[in-house]
Amino acid sequence: MTLVLSVASQAVPAAQVAQTAQAAPAHNPLIWADVPDIAVIRVGKTYYMSSTTMHMSPGLPIMKSTDLVNWRMASYAYETLVDNDAMRLDNGKNAYAAGSWASSLRYHNGVFHASTFSYTSGRTHIYTTRDPERGPWKETSFEPAMHDHSLFFDDDGRVYMVHGGGRIRLTELKPDLNGIKPGGVNKVLIENVNTIFGTDLGGLNGEGTHLSKINGRYYFFNIASPASRWAPTVIAHRADRIDGPYESRIVLDDRGIAQGGLVDTPDGKWYAYLFKGNGAVGRIPYLVPVTWKDGWPVFGENGKVPMTLDIPAGGQGVSGASGIVASDEFNRQPGDAALPLAWQWNHNPRPEDWSLSKRPGHLSLVTSRVVATLPEATNTLTQRTFGPASSATTSLDVSGMKDGDVAGLTVFQKLYGFVGVRMTGGVRSLVMVSADSDKPEEIAAIPLAGNTVHLKVESEFEPAPEVARFSYSLDGKTWTPIGRPSRLTYSYPTHFMGYRYGLFFYSTKTAGGRVDFDYYRIGPSGGSR
Repeated sequence: MTLVLSVASQAVPAAQVAQTAQAAPAHNPLIWADVPDIAVIRVGKTYYMSSTTMHMSPGLPIMKSTDLVNWRMASYAYETLVDNDAMRLDNGKNAYAAGSWASSLRYHNGVFHASTFSYTSGRTHIYTTRDPERGPWKETSFEPAMHDHSLFFDDDGRVYMVHGGGRIRLTELKPDLNGIKPGGVNKVLIENVNTIFGTDLGGLNGEGTHLSKINGRYYFFNIASPASRWAPTVIAHRADRIDGPYESRIVLDDRGIAQGGLVDTPDGKWYAYLFKGNGAVGRIPYLVPVTWKDGWPVFGENGKVPMTLDIPAGGQGVSGASGIVASDEFNRQPGDAALPLAWQWNHNPRPEDWSLSKRPGHLSLVTSRVVATLPEATNTLTQRTFGPASSATTSLDVSGMKDGDVAGLTVFQKLYGFVGVRMTGGVRSLVMVSADSDKPEEIAAIPLAGNTVHLKVESEFEPAPEVARFSYSLDGKTWTPIGRPSRLTYSYPTHFMGYRYGLFFYSTKTAGGRVDFDYYRIGPSGGSR
């Protein structure tokens, strides 16, 4: 079988096969970090993956792999999704849990297409480039926002989106992709995905569509769950014509691992790429072997997702060369990228309020507005947390703070916590704040005499309960705990993403202060229970 997205299938050399047999096998989860709603394609011998980062900027991350296991950051499809109050955190508005949602990724006639939709913009967005690592990405957008769509180029030159939640529709697009084709196909393919559960309707309505054409047949997949239990499953539909009629069946019901589609390898193996909601760290990707029987894909082994895969592990993980997370000393040479691809701003950044050149070797943040709490702050610079345990450290120069300013290192979601410095009445204090009870509470405060302090957050995602621990150091060597552990809780639908480490600075009284971060370093957690 050959997937329509695949290009130039090639056999694996015998020497490589022999090497593979001796290598340690890869394992699930593929990436123990928040990389949800993944879409995967193969172009020749190279795989590309897109994911969801919602209210973060830049957004719609594109990753690259040669083995389906070891992924590295390649680019983002956009710098900012849209310039409005919600994405700027202006006038009391925000885009938490919004921004851009599940994307689709395609390669057609030498062009990569990364598409998404957003209720923040009210539009469907399609980004194109011939080189996903160097860009540039060009945007086309149109109304309406097509929910959880799958962009699809058919063999006859027509282009469609299959989209929706519960009710799945087929909508034909104009050839230039700038809108819905007048008089084109526009019909319901599945009236209610969840009827596959019989009378147990409700739950998670079928969504997250991924469409493929394999051996002349059309297959699309949805995530759905019955009302009686939270059990995300994979539902497959197939038809001989793109507009149906479709027949459906459940192809995977195992531990909530669901939502995704299929990809084949150059040597003819098939896999499903899916994700699992894994607590506070977020939704993490799994790779599931697929075989075929009677024209239907068979997921996993005896209906279960195997933890060990028939692919060499290589350097599997989120750190190192992947760039999915990365330490940063903030040293920049001419020609260097301003920020590594691991970094994303919480909402749209204010370019005039951050700099890597004001104080070389440092990230300088200034404030240009007054806010009350961390979630309202602009220019919070974030990276993913990662499991099963991880840590982040930084060094902070607070000599430029003004009265009412707060700066530090956070583990950020709706129920966040942070360790940092607060200036009140001309006095600086080390503080630990927790919002794990839904309102920020200052748990501890210690006077700070100097201008520089080192801060650390350690996150523990397994075993339960999931917690973050905070500490500080005056010399960068000896660490002192501060406050108490803060509970980590995945919050849906108010944030809808895994916890992020973040460097932040905000003013509660007078704008115009400044802080300088000397470094950001990640590592495994050194905490113990």
